[in-house]
Amino acid sequence: MSFIRSISGLRATLSDGLIPSILSNYAAGFSSILGEGPIIVGNDGRPSGKWIEQIIIATLQACGREVISIGMVPTPTVQLMTEHSNAVGGIAVTASHNPGQWNGLKFLNSSGVFLDLDENLKLWEAVDNENFVFSKNILFPEVISDNNAIEKHISRILDLDLFTKSDILEKIKKRRFKIVVDAVNASGSYAVVKLLEKFGCEIIKLYCGGTGIFPHTPEPIAENLTDLCSATFSQEADLGIAVDPDADRLVLIGKDGIPIGEEKTIALATLAVLKFSHLFETDFQKSIVVNLSTSRMSSDIASQFNTQVFTSSVGEINVVKKMKEVSAIIGGEGSGGVILPACHYGRDSLIGIALVLSLLAESGNELISQSNELPQYEMIKMKKEFTGDISKIIQKFLIEFKEGTPINQDGLKINFSDSWIQIRSSNTEPIIRIIAEAKTKDEAEKLAKRGMDLI
Repeated sequence: MSFIRSISGLRATLSDGLIPSILSNYAAGFSSILGEGPIIVGNDGRPSGKWIEQIIIATLQACGREVISIGMVPTPTVQLMTEHSNAVGGIAVTASHNPGQWNGLKFLNSSGVFLDLDENLKLWEAVDNENFVFSKNILFPEVISDNNAIEKHISRILDLDLFTKSDILEKIKKRRFKIVVDAVNASGSYAVVKLLEKFGCEIIKLYCGGTGIFPHTPEPIAENLTDLCSATFSQEADLGIAVDPDADRLVLIGKDGIPIGEEKTIALATLAVLKFSHLFETDFQKSIVVNLSTSRMSSDIASQFNTQVFTSSVGEINVVKKMKEVSAIIGGEGSGGVILPACHYGRDSLIGIALVLSLLAESGNELISQSNELPQYEMIKMKKEFTGDISKIIQKFLIEFKEGTPINQDGLKINFSDSWIQIRSSNTEPIIRIIAEAKTKDEAEKLAKRGMDLI
């Protein structure tokens, strides 16, 4: 049975680990740990998401809950709607970048933020002990359908001071960016396109059918984006945009048809926010937060603007908690996740798009030239199927890389003067990851291979 329960939520394969009784138990358990109030539910567009959502909603009704159903939307839309409403929680039906035979649930607290470890432990205890409370009322609350969630999300972005107190929106429209979009026929199919329409872009829809049938492996990494790369080059577009099924990750393709690298998404977004920091600093400090697996590019950019850098363990909730602690102006993860608290506390591809286009419009640069101006590093990521305790492997790393400075958090990261290596267990898959970064690809590959040889 393929079933993963972690701080990142629940993921499982259809008909095997993902069955109606399990889904119902988690929905009832979630309801039991929340105070009184409505719960928002949305899905990422997978065909299985429709029947899963029906089970979730029916169970919540049985618990006496008012449910606000917002349909097929990006996970960040569920987050934003939960954060900026009277909802006491939210559920996103999604398996993120996992293939189509997977689906799952992501649970949000009243702040629109994923449950942290303590909150998850309460949820798991409720589920494991079947501590459910069902309503005795003969009439259940009706389901409220909100079909305008995406429009509200986009309006929230356009209402940022970045656009209302500057001429950047006009500059974006003047550029008339020609953009190819690959939304893997999932939740970004409408959301990304509608945002780009507001920016006056010429849009070429590659996989924006909204059917939830993935045309390729949905994780937005280079080897899965060959069609987008070809279309961006052949259509002579300014750039290509790829998002994962729940549209919280953003990957960019240059007009030459070559991905600039997912790590550069947060770097470009950070550069944009720090350049326009006077439009964000009212409620936030000039600091950024990235996870320990993120490229040094963002840290180098921050130093150019005399901005403090904080780090966290991998996982959106870990980044968000640190951001709230230090009132960071921006944060994110190197997988293409951008978090802008002025909009909401969640990874959001739409925010990433808005910031990158703002940067390009202000600078007058093409994506490729803007990317080339970033601090240059090469990152190598390797993985191996693994379950269990990695502590023995970590001890091997400490001996092998004794010349570096270790950080015993989220597995183990070892820093060197101009490079680093990390080993950690995945939060979402039964694998162990090795990540290495250095100034050249050869150096990064050698570093990563030294690590893999220890497993």
